[in-house]
Amino acid sequence: MNPYEMIKAHLGTAVPFANHVGVKLLEVGDGVGSAELEQRKEVSNHIDSMHAGAMFTLGEAASGAAVAGALAPVILEMRPVAATGHIAFKKVAIGTLTAFAKTSASGADLMATIKEAGKVAFDVTVDIQDSAGDTVVEMTVNWYVSAKR
Repeated sequence: MNPYEMIKAHLGTAVPFANHVGVKLLEVGDGVGSAELEQRKEVSNHIDSMHAGAMFTLGEAASGAAVAGALAPVILEMRPVAATGHIAFKKVAIGTLTAFAKTSASGADLMATIKEAGKVAFDVTVDIQDSAGDTVVEMTVNWYVSAKR
């Protein structure tokens, strides 16, 4: 099992709320992450589309996977916290959704900043797509990462 697979396995159980909602991590890589959420009654809204809160949870989970992947060599020593989130709903979302997240800087650059400053803040962009590949949500999550306390 490579480090990214180990991170994916750990994250799959480490965030109880994302698990409760039904988010499934698909990929963790160097500064990238993806996750999927199947629509069902519990994550739907009053117009039978995906609930906004469920989509936020999906996007935040994918962004966290990208963060963990970017910081893989040091992630167990770090305390990543989502500081802010901006979400734009582009299209009614129906069916299974997939979130694709990417960090704004490379893992090497982020780790260099942590080594120099002891912390780092950066954005992760997230594109949430429906099964046709259409973007239904655009999202940016700003993460703050410091050493564990």
